[in-house]
Amino acid sequence: MNNLRPALYALLVVILFFLWTDWEHRVPTPAAPPAASNPLIPSTPGTVPRLRIAPPLAAAPSVAPIAKTVPMTRTVTVRTDTMIATLGSRGADITRLLLRHYSAKNSHGQRRYVLLRPTLAHEFIDENGLLGHSVYPNQNSLYTVAHRHYRMVAGHKHLRVRFNWIKGPLQITKTYVFTRGSYLVRVRYHIHNLGPVARHVYLYNQFIHGPPPKTHFYHSAPIYIGAAAYTPAHKYHKLPFSRMAKHPYHRVATGGWVAVSQHYFLGAAIPPPRARAIFYSAALPGPRYLIGYKTARALVVAPSATATVSTRLFLGPKKPSLLKTVAPGLPLTVDYGWLTILAQPLYWTLAHIERLTGNWGLAIILLTVLIKIVFFPLSATSFKSMAKMRKLQPRMAALKERHGSDKGALQQAMMDLYKQEKMNPLGGCLPMVVQIPVFIALYWVLLDSVALRDAPFILWIHNLAAPDPYFVLPILMGISMMLQQMLNPAMMDPTQRKIMMAMPVIFTVFFLFFPAGLVLYWVINNLLSILQQWWVMSRMEKA
Repeated sequence: MNNLRPALYALLVVILFFLWTDWEHRVPTPAAPPAASNPLIPSTPGTVPRLRIAPPLAAAPSVAPIAKTVPMTRTVTVRTDTMIATLGSRGADITRLLLRHYSAKNSHGQRRYVLLRPTLAHEFIDENGLLGHSVYPNQNSLYTVAHRHYRMVAGHKHLRVRFNWIKGPLQITKTYVFTRGSYLVRVRYHIHNLGPVARHVYLYNQFIHGPPPKTHFYHSAPIYIGAAAYTPAHKYHKLPFSRMAKHPYHRVATGGWVAVSQHYFLGAAIPPPRARAIFYSAALPGPRYLIGYKTARALVVAPSATATVSTRLFLGPKKPSLLKTVAPGLPLTVDYGWLTILAQPLYWTLAHIERLTGNWGLAIILLTVLIKIVFFPLSATSFKSMAKMRKLQPRMAALKERHGSDKGALQQAMMDLYKQEKMNPLGGCLPMVVQIPVFIALYWVLLDSVALRDAPFILWIHNLAAPDPYFVLPILMGISMMLQQMLNPAMMDPTQRKIMMAMPVIFTVFFLFFPAGLVLYWVINNLLSILQQWWVMSRMEKA
């Protein structure tokens, strides 16, 4: 039992956690099946591409559109205070979207972050339109628009961009409504039926996404990038691109949403709260991936009448306080892993501290202090056990010398010594193991919090979500681990002693590429642990 050491096992658990999350993140994504085996009917200009989905209602069409097949002929630029959107007159869809308050990775604020883009290498676009038993405008239809440039005027809360489509007795106006200070975009279809026959119309809204970018070891965080869906009955589900070919998603529900989640950012298609919708996914050749929904009940437009159907798009950062105002369940796209129940209160506390201090780095330091205060009774128990173990080192060395290679006798002698001194050899380990879930939860909070992206701390640290450019924090972390080892009882087993000596070096290498915010937490946590351990041990020596 003397071989059990709290620091060794705690560090091994953390290392296994990092390796497991990195491996899970890097499972290869298989290519989509060839077009011949894909349940898609190829589309040609002038026809509506279709996806075979068995309808739950007899009245609903069993088709849904897929990706564009013809290029755009004209583009429209929309500028608001939060985004710059590019829409094509063919389909009247948003094909490119820049977020004005967020910079591209490693651009140092020189380029805006691009969320939606039509390029094949990094394709991510939204498509929405109408379906029915007649011809309705879809992603291949050509619209007309009055202007090519729109800008939100100071003093106005909304900006509306209208596209028109006319065919026979049908006149349809597709209106985008952008709101100041918001990443929520409303899309409304005003359908004017001038004919003598009633029209049955269905709406669809879907995302097309290319394969996730290839990553290299240590060059990306183990964050989920893929599709997701939420319904009131089945709650939140991740829909990895790698599983879409064999397991396409199909749900019918009232309320809910579908989305494509990226690191820090999100694209979500949200039907009206009371609308019954068919949610679906598919793997396309390329490979490309589709996630979307269509209304399950037709909107009936009477002869010589007008009707309206709408959908919503959220295109912006995964900020919990923002997402909860958009749709139920949408904050779940902030990926806190399997310890969400701990991570959410930690983020809530961190955000409130930041509001008081105005600095996320200082907020991380204060949160670390708060966590150490909460866990101080457990830490004190662990440090007392270590101090007792340290005092017993001479007697344990004598037992080892006396019994030599007789491991059974040595083990029994050790147990008798622990019993005599009323000491539990696991007393120093268990309190530290209890704290590991809190560390892992905070790890996810710091890893997937968009608020830390581009958030400066002090001096050379201008982005707490990026690695320390000069590796100062990782080196300080390694030094602090060495100082901690000096306060711990020395290992009697030579192998364990070598492992413990290598731990600071191993962790320093690990943390060279970790977000500066996470390394800052670890450094402060180590320094506070050193102070607590020194204080507890000095009091015990005086007593």
